[in-house]
Amino acid sequence: MSGAQRAAILLLTLGEKDAAEVLRHLNARDVQAVGSAMAALGSVSREQVEQVLARLNDDMGRQTAFGVGTEEYIRKILVNALGENKAGGLIDRILLGRSSKGLESLKWMESRAIAEMIAQEHPQIIALVLAHLEPDQAAEVIGYLPARVRSDAVMRIATLDGVQPHALNELDEIMERQFSGNTNKLKSATVGGLKAAANILNAMESSREAELMAAIRGQDAGLGGRIEELMFVFDDLAELDDRSMQVLLREVPSARLVTALKGAEPVVRERIFANMSKRAADMLRDDLEVKGPVRLSEVDAAQKEVLGVARRLADAGEITLGSGGDELVG
Repeated sequence: MSGAQRAAILLLTLGEKDAAEVLRHLNARDVQAVGSAMAALGSVSREQVEQVLARLNDDMGRQTAFGVGTEEYIRKILVNALGENKAGGLIDRILLGRSSKGLESLKWMESRAIAEMIAQEHPQIIALVLAHLEPDQAAEVIGYLPARVRSDAVMRIATLDGVQPHALNELDEIMERQFSGNTNKLKSATVGGLKAAANILNAMESSREAELMAAIRGQDAGLGGRIEELMFVFDDLAELDDRSMQVLLREVPSARLVTALKGAEPVVRERIFANMSKRAADMLRDDLEVKGPVRLSEVDAAQKEVLGVARRLADAGEITLGSGGDELVG
């Protein structure tokens, strides 16, 4: 079962009141993911419930709130409940907050609807909105924008620097007028930048990512090069040091790793095998052989998921991305 399916089953066992209390702490996209999983479950067997509760009990038995930082504790709980991909940026949104309800309200909307809303806006407005979304959602929104807008939007995100708070507040108020609720004034103007653009491109499907990078390089080769330097692709995993690779492998579900490796270069596979026990490496090789053909889209999605885990671990300071100790992305 996926992380969202496990979370859905867990919520169904809690009852309406407790389940609602848990959902209250999730962000819009994760509520949608878990809600969709709940709607698709149908009947749940006793064995499935026991499996989910046993895993939760096992995970909780290995951690405690005593002597553990609150942020790290919550991070582990969310990862166990939702899986690596869904929990990636959730901890920051819960603990640090993203100050504007006006812009935050966009995270409850479908990506296509956001694209339709902003498509006719000034390119700088489009860039500001995209910069406030999580990379995966921003990547989806860009996919629905007119082709002529896409590369320009990413380039503007990359060059956003020192946006005045009053400009962000004005944008926030525009968004707020379309939704109900009170708004808080924006306190930070640190949006966008090269790293934000690189993260959005990393979250895109590979063919679209390559298309946009080619367009950006065609318009501004220097900017394109600086963005590429901050991007981290699956083949770059071969450059991880042994400790970082081992930490990463402990966090990636084996089934997703097998799918991701179906399209990996031999050097990446060998680096991974080298950082596993002989028995585990032999089992992984066997799994790759019996897996059979896999659609390229499935391989790409699995590789993006592994990269998402890697970036989350790098953000937490648990691993270093890149060789020689030089971090390529945060």
